[in-house]
Formats: sequence, structure tokens, C-alpha cells
Amino acid sequence: MEEYVARYWENKNGRVICRLCPRYCTLSRGQRGFCFVRQNVENQLVLTTYGYSSGFCIDPVEKKPLNHFFPGTPVLSFGTAGCNLGCRFCQNWEISKSREWDRRNEPASPEAIALCAKRMKCTSVAFTYNDPVIFAEYAIDTARACHELGIKTIAVTAGYITPEARKEFFDHIDAANIDLKALNEKFYQKLTLSKLQPVLDTLCYLKRHTNVWLEITNLIIPGENDGDEDLHGLCDWIINNLGPDVPLHFTAFHPDYKMTGHPPTPAETLTRARQIAISEGLHYVYVGNVRDLKGSSTNCPECGHVLIERNWYELGAYHIKNGKCTFCKTPINGHFEDVQGDWGAKRLPVRICQ
Repeated sequence: MEEYVARYWENKNGRVICRLCPRYCTLSRGQRGFCFVRQNVENQLVLTTYGYSSGFCIDPVEKKPLNHFFPGTPVLSFGTAGCNLGCRFCQNWEISKSREWDRRNEPASPEAIALCAKRMKCTSVAFTYNDPVIFAEYAIDTARACHELGIKTIAVTAGYITPEARKEFFDHIDAANIDLKALNEKFYQKLTLSKLQPVLDTLCYLKRHTNVWLEITNLIIPGENDGDEDLHGLCDWIINNLGPDVPLHFTAFHPDYKMTGHPPTPAETLTRARQIAISEGLHYVYVGNVRDLKGSSTNCPECGHVLIERNWYELGAYHIKNGKCTFCKTPINGHFEDVQGDWGAKRLPVRICQ
């Protein structure tokens, strides 16, 4: 594909300043940004991964994770290379930290992606695996093509984006899972090489100024963000700024990338985190990366009945009709059909036909 001139940049004093994420990388000719995929080429900012993917796969929507967005439906998922965060615990580091061109070797136009999703009867297309913020233009164009065919769009992101790019990006997104890694500035600086406030700003923007369906993931790392004070603080912030109906997913860390010396997250830590969140008043709290029937299922916040039974990514009992609990008629926040999808836990790699 032809070289793609990016958006969200300016020339200043003979250099290019990228204005997509809060790093505001200032680039001389030939230089790449922190994300690696945005480059100064002849004093223009070029998105070097536009039209290329690290691979495509159909997943259950619960794997994003999204538990309140058309449960049980299939999602065509893809990413590119690179990332604008430097997480020492990255669990997709072979993609997000890639500096090899063969990690983006599958060409796919936005139109071809949308057509593939339609052909494979996917409800949504997800921009995931690495952070879609860094390939925003590619994601936006793909989202437009998807919407023309009635396909929903999902962004799985750390939410590290500037206010000037944020609106256009999320204007084309139907659902987002934002990775809120901790409510601690030192954690962000030390372990992600980024800052916390832009992420909080993104969360508040999505909740207060858009119709994007929002869920949050918090990866719990032993010894780093797993203390009672950490968890109470995180939940308090969500309650006070976003409200009790935003689903929160606590997921298990496993040793990877530059933190192989850390132990994996014990199952009891996830259970404790979920109990704290519920005690704080959050209505929908889940655990992930472990098999936990109780912690993965959706309960009615009013009567307590199990409304969506989940065993890993397989759905069982389903008691939501017209968006309400069938037992007590309490509205359940999210996007639900009267009959859940039947995709199950399958993971199906696919090739895009150009």
C-alpha cells in the first residue's frame, strides 16, 4: 500500500511534532516516535502500519473483555505493531514491542476487513492486541467501512490519547474496554513509562460526553497494585466519577516480558478484589484470565439472580429480556439481545481476501 500521511501533527522549527498521544514526540527527519510506527518522512508524519496487520482472528466478545456488549457474539479482532506505552508487564509484547516488519506483514484495506467481518457473520470488529490509538487513522477508516455494513466497532485501549485526537477516534467506536492499570501515578511512571491523568481524562470523556459503551480492565500485579488501599481507591474513583454501572474486570497477571520474576496473581486475590468492588457499590464486577464461574457471571444488582452464566467464554443460563432482568424487571446496563449469541469459546484465525 502507498505511504500514508498521518493526521494529528504539526511542523515546528524544522521538526515534526506528533499530537496523537500525550508524549508529543518531536521527530527529526527519519526519526520514529516512541510507538515506533509513526515516522517523520520528508517532514511529514507517516503512519507506517496503515493497511497492515499482525493477524486476524475471530474471538468471543467476552475475550476483549466485554460482558455487556452483545454477549456470546463473534468479533473479528486485529492489531498492528508497536505501542505508545512501555509496560514492563506487557502480555502481548511480541506484537506491541515489535520492531520487525514481519509483524505487520498481512495487508488488509479497511473495506476488505469490513467485508470479511460481514462474510463471517461477526457482530463487531475489534481493534486490539496492541493499542489502536497508535493506528488511529487506520482504525477510523476501518470503523467507517464497518458501519456502512452494519458492523459494530470495539476499541481495546489504554486510553492514552490527546484531547484533540480523542473526539474523532471515539466518534467511530461503539464500545471500548479501557485498561486502567492502577490509580497511582508512580505505578504509571515506573511500570508503563506514561502518566495516569490522560487515562482518567479519557474515561471521564467517554462516560460523560459519548454514547460509547464502556467497560474497564484492571490487571492485578502482586506487590504492585494488589493492596486493599489500591483496590478501594480504584473503586472509589470509578464510583465517584463514572458511576456504579460501568463493568469492571479484574484480571490475573502472569509473568512476562520484563517482569518474569513476579509471581502470577493468586485466584484468591481476584476474589478479594471483586468483593471489595462490590462492597464499594459497583454493580457489575468480574474476574478474568482464570476459570471462575461465580466471578465471571452477571448478577442482577437488585435481586441478585444470575442473569448471564459464564464458564470461561462459554455462556449458559441467560435471563435478560428487553434489556431487563427477567426476575425483577430491573434494567441492566449494556447492549443485549433477547437471545445470547452462540459463538462460544472458539478462536478462529482468518485471512483477509483483498
